[in-house]
Amino acid sequence: MTDQQNPEPMSREWNYHPDLPLANPSIFQWPPSPGFLARWFMRNWLMLSERVMMVLLAVACWLWLYPSLEVTQTLALGWIVQVWLVNMGLMIVSAGGLHSYFYMRSGQGSLLKFDRRPPAKGNALWDFSDQVHDNMFWSLTSGVAQVTAFQVLVMWGMANGWAPVIFPLDSPVLFIIGLVLLPIWSAFHFYWAHRLLHMPFLYKHVHSLHHRNVNIGPWSGFAMHPVEHLIYLSSLLVHFVFPSHEILVFFHVIYLAPGAAMTHTGYEDLLVKDKRRLALGTFYHQLHHRY
Repeated sequence: MTDQQNPEPMSREWNYHPDLPLANPSIFQWPPSPGFLARWFMRNWLMLSERVMMVLLAVACWLWLYPSLEVTQTLALGWIVQVWLVNMGLMIVSAGGLHSYFYMRSGQGSLLKFDRRPPAKGNALWDFSDQVHDNMFWSLTSGVAQVTAFQVLVMWGMANGWAPVIFPLDSPVLFIIGLVLLPIWSAFHFYWAHRLLHMPFLYKHVHSLHHRNVNIGPWSGFAMHPVEHLIYLSSLLVHFVFPSHEILVFFHVIYLAPGAAMTHTGYEDLLVKDKRRLALGTFYHQLHHRY
């Protein structure tokens, strides 16, 4: 085995993999370990993690990009299109930016890249015979349309009293609890949705579209069959139960949609001056896509 940041292949199967045996990174462990949970909280919320970056982006979107709840009280084409345009822009910037850096500019070369192969081309398995174009199509059509539809439904429900609303200054503790719990809820929801999608009928007719990506890239994360998008994004309906603010909703949207690009880069971490600065994908997930 070579050094973790060595560009030379580590095995015949992989360009890189973390030290074995793999550690269990999940917080869903029993009995719970207070020390592990404290380290998990510090790593995810007290450092510049992908979650903190998503929250900052959600605040920026709340301030300058998405319509206010006052506007969303009545369903109207103007603000719905505004939400769609913002979501389209977020997907293009996130997935497109990561793809450009890692695969077009080769900004990190093969350092910490799991699979040594580039994205597939010239294969009839893919729509347009191109993995990246296929993934872009499903992400930007069904994906952006459905996340927008769920978001519009939640925002309309909050504006009309169907979904409970809180304000950060009035309920700071509940707001912070919401920030911490939303990714945990999303992981819990994803686990059961994913188990459902791996039932033979749904796998063959629905989930197999996503699993064509045995070698994943940033555009793979949100490339799903429309039925899978519907199941996956139903996580957003929790805002009809849990008291929320627009920032929490926007954080949840970013976590589920543009955030999927970060977990599917095909790399374990982003390196800055040879230092691991941002966690991206996990080898567990890479194994799942290949096998």
